[in-house]
Amino acid sequence: MLTVAETGSTNADLLALAARGEEEGVWLRAERQTAGRGRQGRDWSSPTGNLYASTLVQARPDDPPAPSLALVSAVALAETISVLGCPAVTIKWPNDLLLDGAKLAGILLERSGNAIVIGFGVNLASHPSIDGRRTASLAGRLWIHSVAELYDHLTVEFARWLGIWRAQGLAPVVARWQAQAHAPGTPLNANLADGTTITGTYDGLAPDGALRLRLADGSVHVIHAGDVFLV
Repeated sequence: MLTVAETGSTNADLLALAARGEEEGVWLRAERQTAGRGRQGRDWSSPTGNLYASTLVQARPDDPPAPSLALVSAVALAETISVLGCPAVTIKWPNDLLLDGAKLAGILLERSGNAIVIGFGVNLASHPSIDGRRTASLAGRLWIHSVAELYDHLTVEFARWLGIWRAQGLAPVVARWQAQAHAPGTPLNANLADGTTITGTYDGLAPDGALRLRLADGSVHVIHAGDVFLV
């Protein structure tokens, strides 16, 4: 577990270490990032006071599908925050954490060969202002824990859920993810990979972790990739 005062991106740093043969299990946390990034190439605002940390998983031949690590990561982070006293957190597919419907945390998975780097960004002290999106932080929520405490708990919880994923498969991860998600019937917009947008309601997850979106005509559209937003 490494901590640095500043870096461009903890994900980029771990990808570089992976290319040099770094083993699974290494963690890197930065007090501040100068080139933090989120999904779809978006910038991730990274001022001091929030959590920016990444870890490395090496894919094994008998692992469940690597993209399902997005669910593992979301469950581990939600469990961590709940255990530390903020039970109001919910998960939005595939791995955003929401607080009262506003984005509290994001998780970015990047892969190079068998190396999968998972980056966590959690708004503790502050949250960015983003046009068209609600954001939140744990500041003012009777949150008494430091960034370092959250980080320490997360490393343990992630190792636990990674072990469950490998030993028991995806089913227990999907079950726990659904228990921590927003309620069935929640209205959602989904921007799909082909550029189209569809609207429906949350109808749980498929066994492989894909999102089930129930459309107005009663049919279910299964989404394996896309950007999903609360309506």
